[in-house]
Amino acid sequence: MIIAVDGPAASGKGTIARALARHYHLPHLDTGLLYRAVAATVLREDLKPEREADAVASCGFDDLLLADEYLRTDEVGQVASVVSAHPLVRAALLQRQKRFALQPGGAILDGRDIGTVIAPNADAKLFVKATPTIRAQRRHAELKKHGVMVSLNKVLADIRARDERDTKRSEAPLLAAPDAAVLDTSFLSIESAVQKAIEFVEKQRAARATG
Repeated sequence: MIIAVDGPAASGKGTIARALARHYHLPHLDTGLLYRAVAATVLREDLKPEREADAVASCGFDDLLLADEYLRTDEVGQVASVVSAHPLVRAALLQRQKRFALQPGGAILDGRDIGTVIAPNADAKLFVKATPTIRAQRRHAELKKHGVMVSLNKVLADIRARDERDTKRSEAPLLAAPDAAVLDTSFLSIESAVQKAIEFVEKQRAARATG
């Protein structure tokens, strides 16, 4: 079984995908980490993220880099949004993601284009969203917890800028697949959001089985 979980930054898609992975005992890939690994490489090599050639040259990273906590920083997140807009970067990482999705037994992937590009034939698709203000509050609290002092207004501005880049890019823009169940987590607890996600997945699986 393949489950595709898409959505914008800080919507809760990662938390939900990890919970689904535990529930269904499936391997999970946060595909955003791949783009963050490219971004981290660009930053460490002092390259320019807006230059496609520089970003593509940073795609050959070792899988061990995916465990580096540096990838979780807001600095890397902002650059990841820039490098992910390059068509050649997306092409370079495409097969890596498809291989993970098509492994025996299935998998759960979360990102921006899983249900539309990486696994269009997924058994279940979710599009997780929340209001920009709620997402900014969540990200702000997370950054504060890690000792990063930044204003809520700055975090909100960054979220809006990232949304703009992700939805307007020409290559695999962020959007809900036509057959994805939309889950708004704005006013849901983590437990409620996960339960709702499981219900959506079960409903989609049942529909496929009878269809």
